[in-house]
Amino acid sequence: MSVEMELARIIISEVNDQQVVYLKEVEGDRTFPILIGLFEATSIDRRVKHSATPRPLTHDLLVAAVELLGGEFQDVVISELKEHTYYATLRVEKDGGIVEIDARPSDAIAVAITCEPNLPIYVAEDVLENVIGQ
Repeated sequence: MSVEMELARIIISEVNDQQVVYLKEVEGDRTFPILIGLFEATSIDRRVKHSATPRPLTHDLLVAAVELLGGEFQDVVISELKEHTYYATLRVEKDGGIVEIDARPSDAIAVAITCEPNLPIYVAEDVLENVIGQ
């Protein structure tokens, strides 16, 4: 079972290599932190702030390529936590079926907020329980 989450906060630090995004439960109070890289944090932050770029960034490219090839992004699922590493899937509808694309959660979240409208983000209940103990 998965829980729908939304992007709640981005923390960008100029002195640390790791940045943090927080997802918040849509119909609840739980929050879920994920450590991410500076590039992904900056990309997410630009999208949230609606900052235009003169040329497409990597996540813009991925969204455009999938759409030009006839796919339609459906959602993001953060499904596993193994050895301190999260695993996510971008789910794309293509020709009546669902194609699942393995992705880092940071990239999946960046794609989710690049899509118009933004994609739903789900986190598996067992991942939430492991991370926040609820």
